[in-house]
Amino acid sequence: MSKNYSFLANGGEMGQLTRAKDWSKTAVGPVELWPQSLRTTLGILLNSKFPMFLFWGPDHICFYNDAYRPSLGNGGKHPAILGEKGADYWPEIWDFIKPLIDQVFDKGEATWHEDQLLPIYRNGKMEDVYWTFSYSPVNDENGKTNGVLVICNETTEQVLTRKNLEESERRFRNTVKQIPLGICILKGPEFIAEMANATYLHIAGKEESDILNQPIFDSFPETKEAVYPLLKNVFETGIPYSQDEFAVTLNRYNKQELAYFNVVFYPLKEENNIITGIIVVAYEVTEDVKGRHLLTENEVAFRNIVMESPIAMAIFRGKDYVIEMANKAMMKDIWQKEEKDFIGRPLLEVFPELYNQKYPEILHEVLTTGKKISENEAVTHINIKGKLKKFYLDYEFTTLYEKNGKASGIMCTVYDVTSKVKARKKVETTEERARLATEIGKIATWDLNLKTKKLLYSDNILDIFGFEKGTKIIHEDVRSRILPKDEHIVKEAFEKALKEGIYKYEARILKVDNSIGWIKMHGKIFFDENNIPSKMIGTVMDVTVEKNMQHVLVKSEQKFRLLADSMPQLIWTSDTLGNLNYFNETVYNYSGLSKEEIEKNGWLQIVHPDDREENVKLWMESVKTGHDFLFIHRFKRYDGEYRWQLSRAVAQLDESGKVTMWVGSSTDIEEQKNFTNQLEEQIIERTTQLELKNRDLVNMNIELQSFAYISSHDLQEPLRKIQTFASRLADLDEQNISANAKTYLNRIEFSAKKMQNLIQDLLTYSRANSADRIFTKIKIDEIAEEVISDFSDRIEEKNAIVEYHDLGEATLIQFQFRQLLHNLVENALKFSRPGVPPKVKISVKKVDGKSLPNAEFKDKKYHHLQVSDNGIGFELVYKEKIFEVFQRLNTESEYRGTGIGLAIVKKIVENHKGFITVDSEKGKGSVFNIYIPDLSEISI
Repeated sequence: MSKNYSFLANGGEMGQLTRAKDWSKTAVGPVELWPQSLRTTLGILLNSKFPMFLFWGPDHICFYNDAYRPSLGNGGKHPAILGEKGADYWPEIWDFIKPLIDQVFDKGEATWHEDQLLPIYRNGKMEDVYWTFSYSPVNDENGKTNGVLVICNETTEQVLTRKNLEESERRFRNTVKQIPLGICILKGPEFIAEMANATYLHIAGKEESDILNQPIFDSFPETKEAVYPLLKNVFETGIPYSQDEFAVTLNRYNKQELAYFNVVFYPLKEENNIITGIIVVAYEVTEDVKGRHLLTENEVAFRNIVMESPIAMAIFRGKDYVIEMANKAMMKDIWQKEEKDFIGRPLLEVFPELYNQKYPEILHEVLTTGKKISENEAVTHINIKGKLKKFYLDYEFTTLYEKNGKASGIMCTVYDVTSKVKARKKVETTEERARLATEIGKIATWDLNLKTKKLLYSDNILDIFGFEKGTKIIHEDVRSRILPKDEHIVKEAFEKALKEGIYKYEARILKVDNSIGWIKMHGKIFFDENNIPSKMIGTVMDVTVEKNMQHVLVKSEQKFRLLADSMPQLIWTSDTLGNLNYFNETVYNYSGLSKEEIEKNGWLQIVHPDDREENVKLWMESVKTGHDFLFIHRFKRYDGEYRWQLSRAVAQLDESGKVTMWVGSSTDIEEQKNFTNQLEEQIIERTTQLELKNRDLVNMNIELQSFAYISSHDLQEPLRKIQTFASRLADLDEQNISANAKTYLNRIEFSAKKMQNLIQDLLTYSRANSADRIFTKIKIDEIAEEVISDFSDRIEEKNAIVEYHDLGEATLIQFQFRQLLHNLVENALKFSRPGVPPKVKISVKKVDGKSLPNAEFKDKKYHHLQVSDNGIGFELVYKEKIFEVFQRLNTESEYRGTGIGLAIVKKIVENHKGFITVDSEKGKGSVFNIYIPDLSEISI
């Protein structure tokens, strides 16, 4: 500029840029023609220390000051946006801010937004940015609005900080609620209950509504005399209080009882160190204390009873595991030895065959660490009268301690489940044979033109209907094979398909060899523009074996009931919803009730009233999750006596893993109950913990499936519509659409395509992380050939060379490994040097795991896959960054992509228990080294 204007004086960097710009080449025109309102506004804006932005005139020309400058980031809009049209430089938020600008221009009214999320492009990427801002009119001398002054403040850091605090608070409360300790927060000198987790409510026998937001002793008046003085002292002095086995009388679950707790009362202090409340932490040890008292009083009697217990038990002492005691069940059923053969002798001396099994390590770990070790159906070989006999054992090894806390021995409990395992394996073998039989019939595909009756079909349809291989058939050949008695089924299915679009039925056919079979037809009917049926496509499957198996299952059900009626245990079954629909004769004999009485008043009348609620709760939880039902409760016998029963039910699954029914049994354990109560409770506790972990895994899988569904459908569908309508607009003639409009449409299509690619890559990454990992033996050369075929056009376009030979075989997840190779070859072709034909080399060789520093399996062989290229390469400082999601080393204008490809490669390698490294030099290409263990030798 040749002249200096006072309103442009000072203003820092933006003042200098404004003065230096040739405004005559912009829509706002030379400075000397600027109206006074613009000059005044710019004078205020440039010299303000508060972030300001100005949209001027009908083209919304952009001005801003130094205070606003940091919000634009680096390598983005600054300084190019100065003097340019707002629509051209704010495309990512224009659909939001344009209506605000129009409102100010049209009505002359200011707007206000607080902590508004407006993602903008800055620092080379889109960033989520929060703003508090006002849009105000700038009027000329006649009161007409010529501009919009934006006074704003970026609040991203404050908003994110607040959200993080809220999330931290939420996580803290959620964590507290899940902790297996009873936790309650009391506020103020009145000890108002502010929060109580599920464990606290359970041990207190209360609901949240019973105690929250009221003084704690209003809910537990019976505890005030013992507990209030302790809480008061902690609140006033700030000194925590703790005690083990704290005795207190509680009214819970409709009865009064003496309970014992390990408790901690801890003061809650604010930042100014003022005590505002107390955290109460309680862990109930009632059963432990009562059990210990009982054991102390009856130690001799207990030992005698253990000897008679049907559960095999033994005690070993010292580091040599000297056998101190073994009950009759252990001696008779497992060891098959007399006391004189083992008492006082080391276990491994009596049974040297255990040396070559895992028991020496287990015994050492239990004795030295105090860890409890258990296993179900452990294969164990024991020398019985000179011959090794194979057992399947459910065992548990528990450390025994002296009063001083020193470990002195081990207690072993064993269940011989050999018969059960053999019976189950026999059933599993039978079921596997049945499943394979149903899979023999292959699925055939067909395509029928309803107007011409032309039929297209896969070759295996000939096998299903019994035609000779190579026979040419028409629609009538297939249609005529339906048995006349089933013709109505086909007609009704077609009529229903005309209404609903889905064509499906099961019917009998007469094969060419005059044998009768069953087919399962499933298809879809399509209509032309006049809503006339035009064609049908679908599949047909031979389900003859399946139908025959159904008949076998009916007979099996009859055999099951006959066997169940002869058993002494109470046997019962239920449907998938948990409704009990069968009881064996033992149930009626045991309870003294008739079938009609149980059907009328329900099966719960047999269960002790105190056990019914928990029984229903655990049973419905099992029905809901599919986990085994295991419960110890009391049943009323015909003579009115309640006796303890161990009930267990197992879900019966079909081939797809879906529950079809439940089979349960109840065994009278009255004699064992009094002496094995503690052990059984530990078993139930471990079972519950396992079920909770399984449930967490199921929830995680559901969330991952939800993400995959949204990515593959809900997110992509709007993009398809954007692309479709943008394409239609672009096809209009020149008279109906301007050049600028065409430019904008091209940008829309480009952005939509970019978003679609990103979604597809995210979906691929998600599938690489969550998909079923089915390993099969594959030929790597065939995978490489398929991948190269995918890029045939690009290879020809770039005169590229892709070399590979004799890549061998490996056990891999086939579709994931194909994706891995696809991404690496695509990168090599994409990041080639201008004017230099790409050259890609793929090789595979086997190496020893012990030679690889990062190998997990040192004693195994590894497949070393190497993919090298002569492309642009990169500096090795980025060798870790390139495998992160959304990481790019080059601008999108140079090399398009989403920045996810190599992250997918790394995830796939990890799924194969391998690792990946890269060597590169800028301008000289890259070498990717992938090491995957020989998975045929490893259990994944």
